[in-house]
Amino acid sequence: MALEVTSLDESVVDELGDGLRGDLFAPGDPGYDEARSVWNGMIDRYPALVASCRGVADVIRAVEFARENDVAVAVKGGGHHIAGNAVCDDGLVIDLSPMTSVQVDPAAGTARVEPGATLADFDHEAQAFGLATPLGINSTTGVAGLTLGGGFGWLTRKFGMTVDNLRSVDVVTADGELRHASEEENPDLFWGVRGGSGNFGVVTAFEFDLHEVGPEVLAGPVVYSGDDAPDVIRHVRDFNADAPDESAVWVILRKAPPLPFLPEDVHGVGVVIVVAFYAGDVEAGEEVLAPVREYGDPIADAVAPHRYAEFQQSFDPLLTEGARNYWKSHNFGELSDEAIDTAVEFAADLPSSLSEIFFGQVGGAMARVPADATAYPHRDAEYVMNVHTRWEDPEDDERCIAWAREFFDAMAPYASGGVYVNFISEREGEENLAYGDNYDRLVEIKNEYDPTNLFHVNQNVEPTA
Repeated sequence: MALEVTSLDESVVDELGDGLRGDLFAPGDPGYDEARSVWNGMIDRYPALVASCRGVADVIRAVEFARENDVAVAVKGGGHHIAGNAVCDDGLVIDLSPMTSVQVDPAAGTARVEPGATLADFDHEAQAFGLATPLGINSTTGVAGLTLGGGFGWLTRKFGMTVDNLRSVDVVTADGELRHASEEENPDLFWGVRGGSGNFGVVTAFEFDLHEVGPEVLAGPVVYSGDDAPDVIRHVRDFNADAPDESAVWVILRKAPPLPFLPEDVHGVGVVIVVAFYAGDVEAGEEVLAPVREYGDPIADAVAPHRYAEFQQSFDPLLTEGARNYWKSHNFGELSDEAIDTAVEFAADLPSSLSEIFFGQVGGAMARVPADATAYPHRDAEYVMNVHTRWEDPEDDERCIAWAREFFDAMAPYASGGVYVNFISEREGEENLAYGDNYDRLVEIKNEYDPTNLFHVNQNVEPTA
C-alpha cells in the first residue's frame, strides 16, 4: 500500500520542490485548488502534492520521487477524463498542463505535441498549414489522454484512430528512464501506449502524422423532433452503411439546447440531432450528404461550410467544465431496430436537460487496421455510444447515475461487448471490456515497464510480475 506524503520527512518534500523548474503545490498554497481541479465537477480529490511540470526533467524528478517514497501518483494532462484519473487523494499529481507546445513540420507532415496541449492548441497550429489528424469532438480535451485511450472523431473514418496516426512517443517509465518508442524502437512499449490508457509511464511528447484537411469542411447539425427519432435514426443507419470514408454522420438524442438556429419554442424539448461531416471537397460533400439533409421534416438544417478548427469547437458550450458527469459506453457492430427503439425509449426519460445519448459513427479506415496491431482492440465497431449523463445538483447524483446504469444494461444485448476506455466513469470493473483480447499482452508489457504498478490511477492493467 502506498504511503501518504504527509508521513514523509519535510526535507524529502523540500528536495522535490527544489529539483523542479515548475511549481510544487501543497494544501493551503495559492494555486493548489486550481491545480487539483479537473473537468468533471463530481471529482473532488485532495492530493498531498501537485508537481507542475515544465519539462521532461521535472517529470523524471517527480516519477523518481513517487517511486523512491512509495506514494500514489496520478498524471494530469488536460484533466478531462470522466473518471478523474488526473488526480488522487493524499498522493502526488504529476501535472503536465503547463507543457502545451505543438510544433508542426508542414514539409514532413508531422506534429510534435507536448502532453498538456488540448485539441484547440493542436488545431490552432496544424490548421495554419491546412493540416489535421483525427482527434476528438471537444476542443478542451487533452491530446494526451485522448490518444492513450485510442482516440476518435470526425476524421476517423477517413484517416483512422488517433493512435493509427501516432509515429512515436517519448515516455518516462516507472524507473525514471526517458524512452523513445516507435515501430522501430521499443516497439512493445509503443504498441502498449496506443490504447493502454497511461499504464506504462508518463508520455512527454507525441509525434503525429498530419493530413490535408480544410481549412473549410462541410459540417453541421440537422435537427428533428424527438417524435421522429425512430425513423430518422434508421434512415441515418441505412445511409451510413454505404457512405464513403469521407462521410461521418452521428446521431444525438437530447433536449434541444438554446442554439441560435433553433426556434425558442423548441428549446428544452426532446429532439434528435443528426450531425453530418464530410472530410473532403465541400461541393462533393454537398452531393454525398444530400440524402441526410433531404430526409423528413427537420426543424432546422445548419449544415454549411465551416472552418475545421471552428467546427471542432462547436460542441464546447455543451461540455463546459464544472458540471457533474457520469458516462457509460458501448460499441456496436450495427444498430439494430431493437437497439434504436431502446435508445429512443430511454431518451424520452432523460434524467436532466443536460444529458444526452450519442452514437458516433466510426468504421472506415479504423476498421482496416487489425485488432492486435495496437493496444486499442475494437476495430469491428461501427458505432461508439456514449451515455452522457450530465447535471448540476449533487442531490441528483444517485438518480442520474442509476438511470445511466439502467440504460447501459438495457443496451448490452445489442452491443458488441466492448467499451471505449475514455468513456468509463469507474476506475475498476470494465478493464476487460475496454482492452478485450489484447489484455494479456498489456499485462506482459506492464510487467516489463511497471512491475510494481506505480501507474495505477487509470483503467488499470495489473502486473503479475
